[in-house]
Amino acid sequence: MIKIALRAADRIRRRDERVSSARSKKFARPGVKVCAAASGAPISGDMIRRTVLALIGFFTLTAGLGAAQGAETPVEDDAPIRPAGEASLDEFLWTKRPLLIFADTPNDPRYIQQMQLIEARIDALVERDVVVLTDTDPDARGPIRRAMRPRGFMLMQLAKDGSVIIRKASPWDVREISRSIDKQPLRQQEVRDRRDALRRQ
Repeated sequence: MIKIALRAADRIRRRDERVSSARSKKFARPGVKVCAAASGAPISGDMIRRTVLALIGFFTLTAGLGAAQGAETPVEDDAPIRPAGEASLDEFLWTKRPLLIFADTPNDPRYIQQMQLIEARIDALVERDVVVLTDTDPDARGPIRRAMRPRGFMLMQLAKDGSVIIRKASPWDVREISRSIDKQPLRQQEVRDRRDALRRQ
């Protein structure tokens, strides 16, 4: 039985060799090499592994580039809430009312609560020309942090002339912030000017 099986296996091997040879001659051209797929020769396991690894490498690189592009997307200059970064208070003089939110870490519960209060009523702040600048990295020592020298959590509301009108070491509601802004002479003048402009329309 073993001899019969060996003879059958040998016949199959010789048949495959003849088929492979015939296909090679069919596709052969002068000066042109016949690839394994065209000639009917079996593709080796090593070739398969190389192809799979190349595809994995390609998709990994593509995913990495996509993630990097997403991470590098800059915050818009007119966003109402943005990191303080390397910004200077002089950039907002007479155009915006900076609301500065400092903390030693973004995980500070007071910082988290304050940002929730702000995000819930951001429209009221935008109406008053407020820009919210956040800084939760004391080690970075950005220009605004160096100028204001906060300790731990700190909320500071500045007027358009750069003067500090609110300084709080605990979260404050947007209603209270808005009331403090509305008491300022410049804000009251802005409201009167808008009313006059509406009457003239």
